[in-house]
Amino acid sequence: MDPLLAAAVLFGSFAVLLVLGVPISVGIIVSAFATSLLMLPWSGTTFVIGQQMNMGVESFSLLAVPLFILAGNIMNNGGIAQRLVDLALVVAGRVPGSLAHTNVLANMLFGSLSGSAVASAAAIGGTLHERQRKAGYDPAFSTSVNIASASVGLLIPPTTAAIVYSTVAGGVSVAALFVAGYVPGILMGVVVMAIAFVIARRRGYRSTDHFGLGQALRTFLRAIPSLLLVIVVVGGIIAGIFTATEGAAVAVVYCLVLSMIYRSLDSAALRQIVTRTVSSTGVVMLLIAASSAMAWVMAYSGIPAALTQALISITDNTVVILALMVLILLVVGTFLDITPAILIFTPIFLPIATELGMDPVHFGMVLILAMCIGTMTPPVGSVLFVGTGVAGVTIEQVVPRLVPYFIGLFALLLVITYVPVLSLGLPGMMGLLG
Repeated sequence: MDPLLAAAVLFGSFAVLLVLGVPISVGIIVSAFATSLLMLPWSGTTFVIGQQMNMGVESFSLLAVPLFILAGNIMNNGGIAQRLVDLALVVAGRVPGSLAHTNVLANMLFGSLSGSAVASAAAIGGTLHERQRKAGYDPAFSTSVNIASASVGLLIPPTTAAIVYSTVAGGVSVAALFVAGYVPGILMGVVVMAIAFVIARRRGYRSTDHFGLGQALRTFLRAIPSLLLVIVVVGGIIAGIFTATEGAAVAVVYCLVLSMIYRSLDSAALRQIVTRTVSSTGVVMLLIAASSAMAWVMAYSGIPAALTQALISITDNTVVILALMVLILLVVGTFLDITPAILIFTPIFLPIATELGMDPVHFGMVLILAMCIGTMTPPVGSVLFVGTGVAGVTIEQVVPRLVPYFIGLFALLLVITYVPVLSLGLPGMMGLLG
């Protein structure tokens, strides 16, 4: 079958279904099924699509996804967020616009533990919103800071985004992806803080909190058990003590023990946490199964190879091709959440990236960062909706305030794309690159 015709049917039907409001996973399955019918008989299509969906979730490494989701939900309800906010406030308390910087630092800390941008936006935004309002902060400004920094946790490990990408990309080292996310994630937080600092200075937002040495030390000591989670989980994975899946199980046990010590988790809350985890896991796994079927249809029809040849035929300039890929990913991120975007577009763009000599770990960082930006953009930005909902402001009020952050993060995305050492330096030094 002509790959262009297959691509037109596949993505055209998928786009129509999205516009009609069909759930993403259902739209993926229907469009993959319809395209497969153009190449195979009905019996072959039903067998292959079902087989590929089953194979898509039949992976031991994917067990880490529900476990990390469970760990993040426990942290979100276990009193850990408040301790991390207090620590961030100690660090940023003397800087103009201190509560904005506290928001960014707390999102970096909590996001690195929970691995969820939505959980960070809800937990940190909910904790700081009233305090920022009483300090005289414009709600739209404080909400924009929260939204722009909430997705940092998708880069700083441990993160389910890296695990999903590793699975789709053919077993790229999870340890290498985890370590590679540190520099881009920290730079993302720094960019948001720099922009917030400039805006805070212009608006006259002063530092609001000053801590004595004793209080700062007590705050740090209270946060140490939470911070140790990253060292235990990520350190154990990097050192080869346990796999990513085993590390996720360790994270769940650690969070449960910590919440019991804090006495912030009862049986009723635990039931709600498990219910939310099961619901979230079902959504993610259905997306993975559906996207596996779509990936098979794309490979069978030759769409990735045809797209690679099409881009290379336009220009053989690596800089231009990478720029085109980045722009496409940014557009895609405005319509798709990070998990389906990784599942659908990794099989398309990873062959192009490797053809250009790009390391799969480096491409993973570019892809995840592009999708991080997508989580805060309308019309389907999950973090945008959660952040505005927590703060009680409208999307129309917040989006104009997000423009400086969009510009700054787009510039960072280009830097990460064209400077591989920022992603590959740490894993290379640790011998994690193949």
